[in-house]
Amino acid sequence: MEKKKGLSKQAYSVAPGEEYVPYIPAEQSMTELTTFSFIVGIILAIVFGAANAYLGLRVGMTVSASIPAAVVSMGIVRGILKRDSILENNMVQTIASAGESLAAGVIFTVPALFLWKTNPSIMRISTIAIIGGVLGVLMMIPLRRFLIVKEHGVLPYPEGTACAEVLVAGEVGGVSAKTVFEGLGIGALYKLLADGLKLFPSEIEWKIPGFKGAAIGADILPALLGVGFIIGPTISAYMLAGAVLGWFAFIPLISHLGNYIPQAIYPASVPISELDHWGIWSYYLRYIGAGAVTFGGFVSLVKALPTIVNAFSQSISGFSIGGNGSKLRTSEDLPMKWVLLGVLIIIIAIAFSPLIPVGVLGAVLIVIFGFFFVTVSSRIVGIVGSSSNPVSGMTIATLLFTTILFKATGFSGIEGMIAALTVGGVICVAAAIAGDTSQDLKTGFLVGATPKLQQIGELVGVTASGLVIGWILIMLNNAYGFGSKDIPAPQATLMKMVIEGIMNGNLPWPLVFVGFGSAAVIELFGIASLPFAIGLYLPIHLSTPIMLGGIIRGILERKEKSEEVLKQKVEKGILYSSGLIAGEGIMGILIAALVAANIDPDIGNNVLGQWGGLVLFMVLTYTLISKAFKKPELE
Repeated sequence: MEKKKGLSKQAYSVAPGEEYVPYIPAEQSMTELTTFSFIVGIILAIVFGAANAYLGLRVGMTVSASIPAAVVSMGIVRGILKRDSILENNMVQTIASAGESLAAGVIFTVPALFLWKTNPSIMRISTIAIIGGVLGVLMMIPLRRFLIVKEHGVLPYPEGTACAEVLVAGEVGGVSAKTVFEGLGIGALYKLLADGLKLFPSEIEWKIPGFKGAAIGADILPALLGVGFIIGPTISAYMLAGAVLGWFAFIPLISHLGNYIPQAIYPASVPISELDHWGIWSYYLRYIGAGAVTFGGFVSLVKALPTIVNAFSQSISGFSIGGNGSKLRTSEDLPMKWVLLGVLIIIIAIAFSPLIPVGVLGAVLIVIFGFFFVTVSSRIVGIVGSSSNPVSGMTIATLLFTTILFKATGFSGIEGMIAALTVGGVICVAAAIAGDTSQDLKTGFLVGATPKLQQIGELVGVTASGLVIGWILIMLNNAYGFGSKDIPAPQATLMKMVIEGIMNGNLPWPLVFVGFGSAAVIELFGIASLPFAIGLYLPIHLSTPIMLGGIIRGILERKEKSEEVLKQKVEKGILYSSGLIAGEGIMGILIAALVAANIDPDIGNNVLGQWGGLVLFMVLTYTLISKAFKKPELE
């Protein structure tokens, strides 16, 4: 059978009354959930989940694993095994992307348990992760017929459509896994040399002469360069703007005023005059940044309210627990009776399990918020994409309501805070997974996958990555410490502050309100405040290399005139950047495991010095430029 040259025009719009015919028609059978896709999908779910956990805890954002996983799968299936199955490749990326999304939901909340010194067990973390993930998948299934099928041509689902394009391109030639593997190897090697063997420091910094308290620096690591290229110059510039305000305005201002105030000012326990720029960042600037992130999260939620209300009302109107009577392979979902039974079992487990200490009230709140935000997330990613899905805002809203209710009912103290955080964690994971499931089902809809098998694949990916995410968090916390400058864990720290502020009333509110005001000014200029706020919260050392990656992407977009060639170059740059991120993340976790086991691999710290490390980072930067700017090969 001759292969089609690509997705049909129906993949983007359909005429009234017209039905979409997928790349692999419903009448054609093809292998999907095989032993190969099962094993490789689980491996990639764990790998990309671990890498994104490390990245998110470091810079407060994650990247999609769908396209890199699809490309790696194609490289193995077609390049090594000489097999030919686009649906098998799709199953691999379905399982793998679930690991990345689950990691995002977990790291935005669960590290707060470590910050409270409660030392959660691997079993508790895995239980929160798996319950949230399974809930997100099951609650999204009844929405598939409406959101993916009925609304086709209305909801674009950008990441899902892009992944389908990559899978189809791989069938007809034009996409190579070599780029991802090159980035992964270089990223891992660089991280090993810098933070493993410590041949040179991965962080460089210079104080500004004559400007007390001001400093400029950079974490010269591959993942940050890759993040900058992926998010582009605009978002990178917003982040750097926040960092500049913090490190060139707020920190020097606080340092200057501290010279005239001999007393310690809460939350610091020593006078400001005794603090360096890192001390001021830790005690004061982070609260300002937390206020800005809170404001940005709420604004993103408020901006999305019309869409949220419309999404919820339309999704509910299209909600149906019955099938459509179709026997087509591409119309099969998991049986609704099993979906409802699974949700019921999860709710009972939440209400009575000691690993989820939220009680019956918490279980009820999880049902309410879970149903609402899963529905909202599933639809909103179809409009704006997963990268703009306001999961943090949804989680903050859940935490505010839950914490207030728990406190009002006498469920307070550390137990009440843990319970509120647990509710927020389950909802955060469920919303993130629901968005990912929607994108994956859109990909499957376009290429002609079997929905039931994809839904099983999502559950497999959630379970596999959920079983190891606890170990990953414990290793990273033991090695670096959450809340430190190495692993700031920005969202989790923010969630902790929100809960404590309600339960104990001990937040330094003046600093938080300064953050509110800073983000409000940015919004009044018509600029999205959330990336600015993240830059204000994080050390400037993270924003500078991200900006460098963004500049490379910006130059490429300005220089290349052909849209088709630009698309291919950007795709290659993104794949290479994804490899850099995955390689560094994996090596970072391996190094953390060695540190946790009291094995010090240091064989020469600072032998090359800061300038040597900077030179090597410039070589790394050149590799990204050469990949992105190289003329695409004709295959």
